[in-house]
This record gives sequence, structure tokens and C-alpha cells, in this order.
Amino acid sequence: MHRIEDYALIGDEQTAALVGADGSVDWLCLPRFDSGACFARLLGDEGNGHWRIAPVGAERYTRRAYRRDTLVLDTEWETDEGLVRVTDLMPQRDRAPDLVRIIEGVRGKVTVRSTLRLRFDYGSVVPWVRRTDGHRVAVAGPDSAWLRSVPEVPTWGEDRGTHSEFTVTPGERVAFVLTWHPSHEPRPPLVDPYSSLRHSIADWRAWASRCSYDGPYRDAVVRSLITLKALTYSPTGGIVAAPTTSLPEEPGGVRNWDYRFCWLRDSTLTLSALLAAGYQDEAEAWRNWLLRAVAGDPADLQIMYGVAGERRLPESELPWLSGFDGATPVRVGNDAVNQLQLDVYGEVVDSLALARRSGLSPQPDVWALQRVLLDFLRSAWRQPDEGLWEVRGGRRHFVHSKVMVWVAADRAVRILEESPDLEGDIEDWRALRDEVHRDVCEKGYDLERNTFTQSYGSRELDAALLLIPRVGFLPPGDPRVLGTVDAIHAELGRDGFVRRYTADATDVDGLPGVEGTFLVCSFWLADALHMTGRTAQARELFERLLGLANDVGLLAEEYDPVGERLLGNFPQAFSHIGLVNTALALLGNEEAG
Repeated sequence: MHRIEDYALIGDEQTAALVGADGSVDWLCLPRFDSGACFARLLGDEGNGHWRIAPVGAERYTRRAYRRDTLVLDTEWETDEGLVRVTDLMPQRDRAPDLVRIIEGVRGKVTVRSTLRLRFDYGSVVPWVRRTDGHRVAVAGPDSAWLRSVPEVPTWGEDRGTHSEFTVTPGERVAFVLTWHPSHEPRPPLVDPYSSLRHSIADWRAWASRCSYDGPYRDAVVRSLITLKALTYSPTGGIVAAPTTSLPEEPGGVRNWDYRFCWLRDSTLTLSALLAAGYQDEAEAWRNWLLRAVAGDPADLQIMYGVAGERRLPESELPWLSGFDGATPVRVGNDAVNQLQLDVYGEVVDSLALARRSGLSPQPDVWALQRVLLDFLRSAWRQPDEGLWEVRGGRRHFVHSKVMVWVAADRAVRILEESPDLEGDIEDWRALRDEVHRDVCEKGYDLERNTFTQSYGSRELDAALLLIPRVGFLPPGDPRVLGTVDAIHAELGRDGFVRRYTADATDVDGLPGVEGTFLVCSFWLADALHMTGRTAQARELFERLLGLANDVGLLAEEYDPVGERLLGNFPQAFSHIGLVNTALALLGNEEAG
């Protein structure tokens, strides 16, 4: 049975594939991140689609690594017959998505087998496969995929799959190219696999060289930035939370969600990471995606959108998939899109304020949008909501949501103070800011325990409260901040890492079972420790978090300290954003506080 950390990522900035430790591509959605998967073994079995290339008789790679500063993956297999290398990549596309797999002999004479089972629509549709002009062509409904090898190798159909077997000697190479396109269109132009490899390496290294961070653990920071770039849908600039759906937050559990969408909650932290690392163009593309997605009535602001800004993301279950390690149901779409989360208003206003301070190119009507959002919050902020973590146990007055309302008012006031020529009711927004601040401090703070709580009147804690000093709601040295950091460290900590909220709070999230420690929350704890003067502790935690990445530097959403395994969708943008921001705060030129 695979573990989540067994997988590596390749992608073309419009979709991504996961390559397992056994050389099998077990997940790939085409043509976009949120399209149906043509390889869904990740959430089922071999009959749901996969593509394995490995030496005959070998089960698991000997070693693997990305080429330096790229998303090109090399996997080496050492057998009794010799050594062979498989190089996997998805070149940035011109028209159609291509998956390129190059097999190269290194030592000895090794027999290699390729087994391809295409299954469209999340492993449910077996295509019709025929031979055409040296290609194997698979067609089913709207989907078509073309497979060819360079040079041609013996290939045959068997057991509803396409099989090839061949030998390679030192320096000998065989390349496979799988190309998807709509079945009603003619075959797209052929790509040269070896030219694609050269260009991909050059392009990724040129991009990575723009990283302005040059401190300790630079390789981990660059790998996280490359991962964020890989999770970007380049036509629009939107960044998906993860390229997968339904990887479980609890082994065998029901906490399985679709993360192939773009969350507003990530916006400020994403923008901050990109700008601080020197990626102004990517930050601007994300800001522009944000502006397009949230345009419209502020009352209709959603917590997430599709990669092009789509609003309808209906949730359904795929009963034919058995789930990762038996965790069901497998879900596509996400009903949390319909939740009210007041924090996203603060995230949007804060992101646009950060973009303004950072000198991103001005966009028309940005200030008008912020004003409209503030007008909406004047009355809406008093409502209960579902909160940052999208709980399904009913609405509450979540403290973090109210803090982010304060952020929205605070940023609007600051903008007007810096640019008094802009139109806006600064006194009204100051009053709103002060009223929200008083309300949170009176109703969301437990005087007896000296900590802010998850919601008004509750005793539960919430790791999102670690952001209070970061957003400026209170200074890091405030006793209430220090008490909150200590309480979260003590009560939500698990083997030094942090859970999102109390483990037995099923009445809050409305779901059975528990989840692992949440990696971005653990990075937030490192940030809070640093800001409150405990930098040595912060660095120790940061280094432990780095150690949770798999062998190619990728992090999932969560970590299970008991099972010592990654949990949740993978790789997770939020975790890698946390890594970058914490590294820059701890090890870069930023000062505490």
C-alpha cells in the first residue's frame, strides 16, 4: 500500500500528475487541475487507471530526485542486470498537455516494461484503443489520448491495457509521449521529448534563479516556490490548494475533500510569500485572478472559486472508487463553497492593500471594490459564520473571522490615511475597527485562562488565533497574545506540532473521527514564537517541520505523529506557503514583529 509521501509531483502549470514509488503515474486530471482524472489509481486500484514504467520484477525505486531547481523528476532503478533511469516531466504546453517519460540505460542491460491503463472520468470509462500512424489512440466521449514511443518499441494490447517491453543498454534511450486532446479535434502537433526535456530544465532553472532569498535552507524554499508555481493555473494566475481530491485527513476516515480549487483564505499569505521571494509577476497574476473572481455583489463573495474564477463547484461522491487506503467517500466538488466565512473579506482587503504597498501595477476600480466590501461588513460582521476551517457543525461567532473583519477596516483606514484624496468614510471605518476590536476582546477572550478562544463563549482553542500578532490586531508583546500562544502550544500541540482545533470538538466541525496536526498551523506557531521573542524555539520547530517533507521536498496538508505519515491532499500549497513565509521571517532579512 502506498503512503502519501511515496509520491512526487510533475506538472505543466495547468494540471499535475503524481508519480509513485513504484514508477506508476497514479493521478492525472486532463486538461485542467479540476477535470476528470484519466489515472485514478491513487483513489482506487489499477483498474481505475495508471501508467507504470519500471524494470521487470522491480517493485520500488532505488533513489529519485528532481533535477536541481526544476520540476523534472529522475527515478533510478538498480537491479541485478544493471541500472536504469526514468525521467518524468510535463513540458509547458503550447496547445495540448503532454506527459513525457524517458527511459535511459546507465549500466548493464535492463529489461523495462510499460503498462498503460487509461480510464477517463475518474477511472470509470474504459476507452476504445486503436493503432494509427505509429500511435496508440484511446478515445471515449470527449476525451482522446495519443501514445507514441521514440524509437518505436514492441507494444501490444492485453487485459484492457497497452503494454510495451524492451531493453536498454548504457546511453540508450526510449521516450514515451502521452498527449491528450478533445476527441473531436485533430491530433495536435507532436512534441520532441528530448527537446522538451532540455527546454523544461532551462525554463525552470531560469525561473528559480529569480528567487531573492539566499539564506539557510534555500533549497527547501526554492522547492516550495517551484511547487507553488506548479500549482498555478497559468492562463489565469489562480493557485489551487492542491492537485488532488479526497486524500484523507484521517486514515480510513471520512474527512476527504476536493482541494483542486482556489481559496481566498490563502490570498494574503500567498501574495506575501511571492512578493518577499521576488516573484512580482506571479504575485500580480494572483492579484488579478483575485480581482476577477470576487467581482460582483459583496454579499455573494465566496470562500473559493474555480481556477478560472468559476463559482459553481457542486459536490458529489464517486462510489466506484474505494478511496486512498480505504478512506471513503471520494468527493469531487466542494459544498463549502456555499458557506459564509467573514474572514475572506479581510483577506481580500488585506491582499489588495499589500498589493498597493508593494507597487503592483494599479488596476481600475480596486479601491471602489474595497469600499463596497467595507460597506457590506458594517452590518454583516455581527453575523455568525462557518469560520476559516469550513466547519460543518453550524455557524458560530468565530474569533478569527471577527479579527479579519478588523483587518479589513484597519487596512482601509490606513489606505485613506496615506492617500486622503481617495473617497471613503474614514471616521465610520475607524469606528467599525474600534467596535470590532472591543467586541473580540470582550467576548472572544477567556480571562481565566488568559487566551483567546475559537468562538465567543467557548472554551475551545483555534490555531488561527496565532495570526493575531501577524495581522496587527494586538502587538506580539501583549500578555493576551503571549497567553494565547502558550495555550495553543500546550493544548493543541501534539509531539511539538499543532492541530487546527481541539481534537474532540466534533460538535464544532460536525464530523466523526480526528485529524492529524496541521502543517501550516505549525508554521504559524513558529512565526508566533519568533515574534514573541522565542526565536530559538521557533527555529527548532521550523527545522523539525522541514524534516516532515518527503524525499523530494513535498509536504501534504497534515502530519500524523503516531503513524509518522503525511495526511491530506498533496502537495498542499498552504503548507509550502507557510514554509516560505516562516523561512523568510526566521532566516531572511525580516525582523521579529
